[in-house]
Amino acid sequence: MKVQTERYLNQKDRWQPSGRVILAQYDVDSIVVYQAYPPAIGHFAANHGYFGGDFKFSRMTWIKPNFLWMMYRSGWGTKEGQEVTLAIRIQRSAFDSILSQAVHSTNIPEIYENQQAWSDAVKASPIRLQWDPDHSPTGEKLQRRAIQLGLQGEVAIKYSREWIVNIEDISEFVAEQRQHVIAKNYDVLLTPSEYAYKVDDLETAKKLQLSS
Repeated sequence: MKVQTERYLNQKDRWQPSGRVILAQYDVDSIVVYQAYPPAIGHFAANHGYFGGDFKFSRMTWIKPNFLWMMYRSGWGTKEGQEVTLAIRIQRSAFDSILSQAVHSTNIPEIYENQQAWSDAVKASPIRLQWDPDHSPTGEKLQRRAIQLGLQGEVAIKYSREWIVNIEDISEFVAEQRQHVIAKNYDVLLTPSEYAYKVDDLETAKKLQLSS
């Protein structure tokens, strides 16, 4: 598996326990995001290195850089229509562009002058931003917030075709680790190695309301 992994308990001790944090696996040039799909879409993407086939470009597609949030959302790959877990490595410059254009899915008074200003921002941007409660491997809600980003229109097309470095089907790994979660063997549980992602652009960081 190309995605680097690490013992969950080792990572748990270094992760910030609360606040808004973008946990991700990344390097100088790229970052890994996760999506879960039914086999027809997931296998096509993994085999071809881009999204096509039954993938619907008319719908908003949500990407998540936090592996455990993806596991919570997909039930560790057991929910219908989310059986295939994909680790999609995309260009880091593209991810930073996504963050800079993202507009919150609900009005945030500290960010937008008023309801109309937020509504105008929503209409002008094809990217949505949500901070949701992060979760432990068991699904327990945590104080830390995890980010997910919704892409549509031209941005979704660029993401699905131009910005991808590689796509890896990690469903087998997910199934293996799911058994450790079921057995509560957390001392052997592996998850992708993730660190807090630093946003260098101060305006973007302020808009995201990232925790220091």
